Amino acid sequence: MVNTTENTNTPSMASRPDLDWSQVRETILMLNLSMTQIELALTDSSSSVGELTDSFTSISAALSAIREVAKSLPDTPKVSAAKSEIENLGDEVSNKVGQAIIAFQFYDRLSQRLSQVCRNLDDLGVLVNDPVRLYNPYAWVALQQKIRSKHVTEDDKHMFDTLMETRDVQKALAEFMKRKREKQPDGDIELF
Repeated sequence: MVNTTENTNTPSMASRPDLDWSQVRETILMLNLSMTQIELALTDSSSSVGELTDSFTSISAALSAIREVAKSLPDTPKVSAAKSEIENLGDEVSNKVGQAIIAFQFYDRLSQRLSQVCRNLDDLGVLVNDPVRLYNPYAWVALQQKIRSKHVTEDDKHMFDTLMETRDVQKALAEFMKRKREKQPDGDIELF
């Protein structure tokens, strides 16, 4: 930790530049800020998703209990109509719960990607902060290979490769989306 009572030990900042000011330190500071914001967003949303998961688990249990109670009702004409309606509503609620679970799977994938971004930014910050490695092309290649190896899906690896080859973010994203559409022509949902 920096001792703020002694100005001689305080690192130079863009707001207070001196001869020790470094754009590298400023870049790392901005990378750390971005990582912190992502981590906070993940932490905040994780607790909300946890609450939603608990709610849907309770809804599913209550739905099962309602179905069991409906099954135990006598089979009279009037009750049979009510049982049928309960079954139809139960099926509808089950479908909605299933859709919510799929949405949670998408959230999980999003969380994984954002966590990976944080780790990549951290690795980049470490490289940029090391004057020996900063100007070493092999260190950059090693970082790129490390980042690529952490991608789980072939589509993500292909997007990474496209970006490295073309240096064009929009082209890499367009290629990624094209591959996704080709794999899911009817709008099917990919489960993770």
